[in-house]
Amino acid sequence: MGLLVAIEGIDGSGKGTQAALLHRRLVESGRRAALLGFPRYSETFFGARIGDFLNGRFGRLDEVDPFLAATLYAGDRYESRGTLLDALAAHEVVVLDRYIPSNIAHQAGKRRGADRLRLRNWIEHLEYELYGLPRPDLVVLFDIPARDAAGLIALKKKRDYTDSAADLQEADTDYQESVRAAYLELSTGPEWRVVEVTRDAQVRPPEVIAAEVFEAVSRQIAGPR
Repeated sequence: MGLLVAIEGIDGSGKGTQAALLHRRLVESGRRAALLGFPRYSETFFGARIGDFLNGRFGRLDEVDPFLAATLYAGDRYESRGTLLDALAAHEVVVLDRYIPSNIAHQAGKRRGADRLRLRNWIEHLEYELYGLPRPDLVVLFDIPARDAAGLIALKKKRDYTDSAADLQEADTDYQESVRAAYLELSTGPEWRVVEVTRDAQVRPPEVIAAEVFEAVSRQIAGPR
């Protein structure tokens, strides 16, 4: 079974770019590596419904119960479970652009205190226990203030699930900062590594960040599991 590496962070943190760079460098170093991304908007039933949610077809963010929103994202991964397990069986490393921690941060970020913990536990039980999805061996969190990420979101290319420059979640900076706080709470776990996207109010060069991530993954590969 291969090493499962989840790339996480708020919208605009550079997850997609860094996941692709990590995958390429792993392949170039001779590793059998695969790259998957969630949500799978055009590939699963639930992925298409997530696109509807992010386009506001079910209402505003504060109008959609986070337990229901979490079910959409979990369903997308459940539909993809066979693909993920096959990739893990055939490769040394599987890199995921978003995974279960994203669902926890985005949905639990809408709650506080005991309600946040209750929602986190519910999502973990649903995805890891009921759906039997594998736990990540390493989670790399790209940390960036939401106000800085907003500028990077504006530079994104058109996505296949929305015609808008920013989807429902991306457009709400306060929400993104709440998600960031939820991510940082999660990042105290032993499998997490936090990578700063900005330093001294400047975005760090992608290749410098990529080298830091590759080093962390290489240590994980070499260490006990």
